[in-house]
This record gives sequence, C-alpha cells and structure tokens, in this order.
Amino acid sequence: MKLNRRAALSALTAMTIVPVSAFASDWPTKQVTIYVTTAAGGNTDLMARMAAEYLSAKFGKTFVVENRPSAGGAQASGQVVSAAPDGYSMLFTPSSAVLLAPLVQKMSFDPDKSLTPVTNVGTGSQVMAIKRSLPVNNLAEFLAYAKANPKKLNFAAAGTNNISHLAPLLLFARAGADVVMVPSRGEPQAISDLMAGNVDFYFGNTSVLLSQKDHPAIKLLAVGTAQRIPSAPDIPTASETLPGFVFASWNGFLVPNGTPEDIVEKLRGAIAEMVKAPAMSARLISLGILPGGQTKEQVAAVFQSDRKNFADAVKAAGIPPP
Repeated sequence: MKLNRRAALSALTAMTIVPVSAFASDWPTKQVTIYVTTAAGGNTDLMARMAAEYLSAKFGKTFVVENRPSAGGAQASGQVVSAAPDGYSMLFTPSSAVLLAPLVQKMSFDPDKSLTPVTNVGTGSQVMAIKRSLPVNNLAEFLAYAKANPKKLNFAAAGTNNISHLAPLLLFARAGADVVMVPSRGEPQAISDLMAGNVDFYFGNTSVLLSQKDHPAIKLLAVGTAQRIPSAPDIPTASETLPGFVFASWNGFLVPNGTPEDIVEKLRGAIAEMVKAPAMSARLISLGILPGGQTKEQVAAVFQSDRKNFADAVKAAGIPPP
C-alpha cells in the first residue's frame, strides 16, 4: 500500500509540473495585457501600440494596451508587480519609471527589484536646444559661456523629477556651471518659451525638436544618446563634449520576477524581429528613436548605466530620499 501511495504521489507531482512547462512553451494561449506607465499619445505609448499590433499578428492572440499614467508610473508598475508571473501581464515603460521613481517618491514596492527587464522597442533621444541669439555655436562653447556667467542663464524643465529636469542639472554640475531652472507646465510651454527667448536652454524630445531644427530662434547642440541618431547625424552627442554623459529614454518591456525564461526569450526574440523589419525601423528612426531589440546583456548594461545616472542626477538636484 505504501508503494502504491508513493507511486501515486510521484504521478501527481509529474502532472503538476509538466503542464506548467507546456503552458510556458505554448505561450500565449489567451489575451495579453500590456500596462503602460504613460498617457496615450506620446512616444512611449506609440511604441507600446506598435509592439501590441505586431505581437497580436505574430502570435495570433490579442495584446491589449492599457494606459495607467500616474506619478512615477507607480500604478502600472504595481499592477504588473502584483500579477501572476505567467506572461499575461507585462509592463511597457521608460526606464525612469523603474529606476528613477523609487529615488524620488515613496512606493510600496521597488520596481527595480520586482520586475525583470526583457528588451526595448527603442531608445528615445533627447536633444539640447538653446536660444539662437546666444554667442555660442556648440555645446562646449555653451557650457564655457554658462560657467563664465553664473546664474545669468536659465533652462526650462517640463515638470519635475524627469529627464528634462534632472539631466540638465547633472550636465551643469559636471561642467561646473550654475544655471537657473525655470519650471514649465509641460513640453509645449517649454519649447514655446525657448522660441520666444524667455529661456536659454531646453533638453527635450528629439521627435518634437527636430521638426523645429530650422526655426530662426533656436539652435540644436547635442543629443543625449550614446551615439548620433540616424535622423540627424550632423548633431553630435553630448558625450563627445562631456565624456560619459549619456541621458536617453529606454522604452521597453518588463515582466514580473519569476516569469518562465522561455516566455521571456519568446517575447525578446519577437521584439528583436519586429524592430529589424525595414518599415518598422524606418518609422522609429523618423521619430528620433533608436530601434531596440537589445539582448539580455545589453539591457543589463543600460540599466546599470541609467541607475547610476539617475542617482547622480538626484544628488545633483539636491532631492532628499523619499
């Protein structure tokens, strides 16, 4: 009787393990929800929807985008952190919602420790734009001018605790320049103030500022990505002037810790395939976005670099721990 019981237990254990593996390899078998940390309409949302459309067609199951904008992306991140690690709830977000948010606001969880990065659809570039009437022609000259004229120049920040706010503070701190921050209600106002000559500097989305490249009131000095962007190869990177300064917006997928590795690999491979498609790659590049599809190792390197950048920027801004 004991032998039979032992055999029965072994059979039951096999039955509970095998289907889990089978479900993972068969993923997806039902609808997948992609929670997005930003509102509809921006580049992050656009990339999420491009991916959802592609993945739905590739796998024959619906991938639904659900926008959950909130401070630091906490609502969307929290939804995914608390979800089952089965590949049916995933996060799409800029890396800032995972790496920066815990440094500047109280959260009931740490997304950086609770989520596994998969890959990115693209890296959004920011570009440094200045008032054209300033007597400078490049970033090195601008930083030298700002350093020689402490508190006489200002920069627009489209909100607080984001890249447009923190990246310039880190840039000026590393250059030894004292530049005054002027808060704006959002990017449209920041760009309008720059064009009107009310502010001297703005670090904003390339997709928006590139369309104003020939505007008589502004000049584009440098992009924040590690390499020059294909849509504007004549604009140098900031790191060409200030080595090591890289501030860009990684936008991609994260899943709950414990999600089966074959699901993670399946999703990573599909996104890599997507961004290599000529039409998709061209669309991203036209928006000033560097196509993604990064490997596990590449994502880890980006997150390590971004983690340090955000920590240094928060320190430069004098923001106390939450």
